Amino acid sequence: MSAEPLHVIRFGLIKCEIHLRQTRSGDRFNVLVSRLFRNGDQWHESKQFGRDDLPLLAKVVDLAHTWIYLQGQSAGSSVPSDCEVKHG
Repeated sequence: MSAEPLHVIRFGLIKCEIHLRQTRSGDRFNVLVSRLFRNGDQWHESKQFGRDDLPLLAKVVDLAHTWIYLQGQSAGSSVPSDCEVKHG
């Protein structure tokens, strides 16, 4: 998996990073989602989501799927447009 995300989608405190992972069978996209929170002066990320986070979580994951699909379309068949969602 790449160290830096290829693309980041953020709505409020919900963040979605799209990474490219190289495998024997070709390149794959991974999606990492997190919720940002502040503890004192420092920002942190959590992989846990509450009830009120779910609508934004659904939206960023849907947008990630669209972005990955469009990358697969523009890259032809060299980058498959599949998505593996990682939650932690």
